[in-house]
Amino acid sequence: MFATIKGYYEQGQIFLEEEAPVESKTEVIITFLTENVKNSGIHKRVPGGLKGKVAIPDDFNEPLDDLKDYM
Repeated sequence: MFATIKGYYEQGQIFLEEEAPVESKTEVIITFLTENVKNSGIHKRVPGGLKGKVAIPDDFNEPLDDLKDYM
């Protein structure tokens, strides 16, 4: 089971904003969301950035030869 719980880290401790949905010892993965991580190397998406690089063939909607026996 995967569950996501928001919380914060302060002075070496992690504080959860809600109760964890487990009752026994469980492994966890912690991701720190800091300002430096959020903005480093992330570029804004440009609408139409792939224009001219992606093409759909004219026969895209035609039946596939591999499926002739099933049609």
